[in-house]
Amino acid sequence: MNKMMKLMTATLLIALPTLAVAQGKIAVVDLEAAILQSDYAQARLNEFETSEDFAADKAEFEGLRKELDQLVQDFQRDQAAMSEDQQVSARQKLASKQSDIEYVAKKLQAMQQQNGQRVFQELAPKAREVLRDIIATDGIGLLLQQQTVIHADLGYSITAKVTDKLNQLPADAE
Repeated sequence: MNKMMKLMTATLLIALPTLAVAQGKIAVVDLEAAILQSDYAQARLNEFETSEDFAADKAEFEGLRKELDQLVQDFQRDQAAMSEDQQVSARQKLASKQSDIEYVAKKLQAMQQQNGQRVFQELAPKAREVLRDIIATDGIGLLLQQQTVIHADLGYSITAKVTDKLNQLPADAE
């Protein structure tokens, strides 16, 4: 009986790798990156960043940053000759300008994130179709989100393959 158990265990250990291969390959994908790196998504993101609203806010940010830089230079240059009250006033002006810059920067970042999400949602159905095709073609038995995997060799990633297939789709399909 003991010999029979050892034989079954050895047979099982030999068969396990074969069973794993029969079930398909394991792969990881960063679907968001695959979508946002596609030519269509890049064109949409660039189109957004050249829009009037975004360009106006970006110009405001740049203007505020230049004003802050000038205020800092003036303060550093004149600080020794300033009275204590003038220094306090200048520091308050610097802090106020810094607050304005942070507000506009957060606004720009929120606009970019919303646009990225909009583009992602627009392309997600096509990306899922592409994924199904790649899963079937490559015989993938287990597909994991790259962000939830602790470690995966780059050879397991199909992100670039998804992006390439998205780029091959006809323009009207997007």
